[in-house]
Amino acid sequence: MTTILTCTLKNLPSTSKWALRFSVRFLSCSSQLRAAPAGQTKSKKTLAKPNVRNIVVVDGVRTAFLQSGTSYKDLMPHDLARAALTGLLHQTSVPKEVVDYIIFGTVIQEVKTSNVAREAALGAGFSDKTPAHTVTMACISANQAMTTGVGLIASGQCDVVVAGGVELMSDVPIRHSRKMRKMMLDLNKAKTLGQKLSLISKFRLNFLSPELPAVAEFSTSETMGHSADRLAAAFAVSRLEQDEYALRSHSLAKKAQDEGLLSDIIPFKVPGKDTVTKDNGIRPSSLEQMAKLKPAFIKPYGTVTAANSSFLTDGASAMLIMAEEKALAMGYKPKAYLRDFVYVSQDPKDQLLLGPTYATPKVLEKAGLTMNDIDVYEFHEAFSGQILANFKAMDSDWFAQNYMGRKTKVGAPPLEKFNNWGGSLSLGHPFGATGCRLVMAAANRLRKGGGQYGLVAACAAGGQGHAMIVEAYPK
Repeated sequence: MTTILTCTLKNLPSTSKWALRFSVRFLSCSSQLRAAPAGQTKSKKTLAKPNVRNIVVVDGVRTAFLQSGTSYKDLMPHDLARAALTGLLHQTSVPKEVVDYIIFGTVIQEVKTSNVAREAALGAGFSDKTPAHTVTMACISANQAMTTGVGLIASGQCDVVVAGGVELMSDVPIRHSRKMRKMMLDLNKAKTLGQKLSLISKFRLNFLSPELPAVAEFSTSETMGHSADRLAAAFAVSRLEQDEYALRSHSLAKKAQDEGLLSDIIPFKVPGKDTVTKDNGIRPSSLEQMAKLKPAFIKPYGTVTAANSSFLTDGASAMLIMAEEKALAMGYKPKAYLRDFVYVSQDPKDQLLLGPTYATPKVLEKAGLTMNDIDVYEFHEAFSGQILANFKAMDSDWFAQNYMGRKTKVGAPPLEKFNNWGGSLSLGHPFGATGCRLVMAAANRLRKGGGQYGLVAACAAGGQGHAMIVEAYPK
């Protein structure tokens, strides 16, 4: 199949067939900020299914998300995960002994705490009899933690699960080169002085070159930023559109922060430092300032910059998930139901970041809903260009027919319902923790706005994606 992104940026002028196919209305940040919130929706059917347990989110918390290299830089990942778990215990007053299982997502693992869920649980005071495991699925690792918990409850294996995620980009594992590692292992096995001297004689200075964590796709050797730049070009998303969307994200996040809407953040006293209570990556700027930045990946013609990309972030999140009957028996008033969800995968080279486009129609069909039924959208914002390219793909009959095997498009989400409290571009994106933030943002927005259904979606490295329907719990 002919791919959609084989042309480089310089081969995709604004007058190309892609620009004509994927034209979309120009985003005006100021007009979107002035837009009135979606009106009160009529009561719709519930998504409860006969003979299937209802699974609810009692509550969820997160540490403030901080730019890497700031206040969390001297911590370890399990410190942040422990803080999220401790905050959840304090927020919900759930007895530790009733928690049947704990699952955390993470991406770049600290080798000393490879099962960070277990180490954090023990550090937070959970019983050593409570099982815990860690999952990884790139940027949807916390989503996988949540849905694994949903599966455990739906199957009757558990009644109460804590799911979450953590990432600490301030301190990533840096390894010796493979040659150096091999020499060190061989030296450890050498039994005689002669064997050791023979091995040492083979040492070369280039053995000392460090090996950094990969920032590129293993299967394609391409960085995600480079892929985002090509995706934006293929869908004719301009630099100005990307900057406007990023400014919208930061402005809405700042507004939500000032109005106290980011209520899932729990205070965290960093040892030897001040108590952290708010995200520090929210930075509303101006289009003029953003336009001065140079391309970050495809130089000099690219459109993806530091201003319209998510930044390296430290943070952790945690959610208390229960069977509805268990939550009610314990006297809780849940925030939301976790309903249908799907995972998708597609070409990791040319469709790396199109997970929401593929996942959205599938999860809607599974739930028996349409885009018009959704009151709140919470999509992961890896890059402005990624979001806007997904909008164009979702709003294209041509793309649906030629690449998705569908007769018609699903349609783009209306901006007045979309990421109204900011997103990953502004709030930050700790790879392993974002999924829980998305679900809690959807649940809290539904409660505040009186809506019934939220749709959470995210892309991930490897060309994968996730979408889930969140239903507000009746007040």
